[in-house]
Amino acid sequence: MRLLPGLCLVLLTASCANRSGDMQVKQFHLRDLSSTDEDPMVRMEKERRLHGAVSVTEQRQRLGQYYTILWDDPSAGSGGEVEVVFEYRQSATGSLVKRQVKRLAPDSARGRVEFAVIGRDYLEGGRVLAWKATVRSQGRPVASRQSYLWD
Repeated sequence: MRLLPGLCLVLLTASCANRSGDMQVKQFHLRDLSSTDEDPMVRMEKERRLHGAVSVTEQRQRLGQYYTILWDDPSAGSGGEVEVVFEYRQSATGSLVKRQVKRLAPDSARGRVEFAVIGRDYLEGGRVLAWKATVRSQGRPVASRQSYLWD
């Protein structure tokens, strides 16, 4: 019985601790231009992605997959340049790994970066089958997340 209060205290303390390398990847696939019979949240996201595209050609260039990467890692902002690397494979390109990189200011311990596979890349390469996102600080990975099919 005397162990129970101590165990509760340990569990409570551990649940409040900040995890290093916390990272989320949010995905949105803009497949078509119609907006009928959809959930209001999906319709709003479509409108946000298509905002400013006036002609059907401009709207068609925005079809594709969007990835929003959010991270919170206090060790990432230790003075060096922070970069977010997004690697992916598409259905029409086979095992070819494509890569997009965004570099951020030093001391970016938390942030939000967006990557898009749209336009010609999406229309010719096909949909993204597997992906991996990595946040690096001073060349070393501090947070990473990948899709189920990434090897």
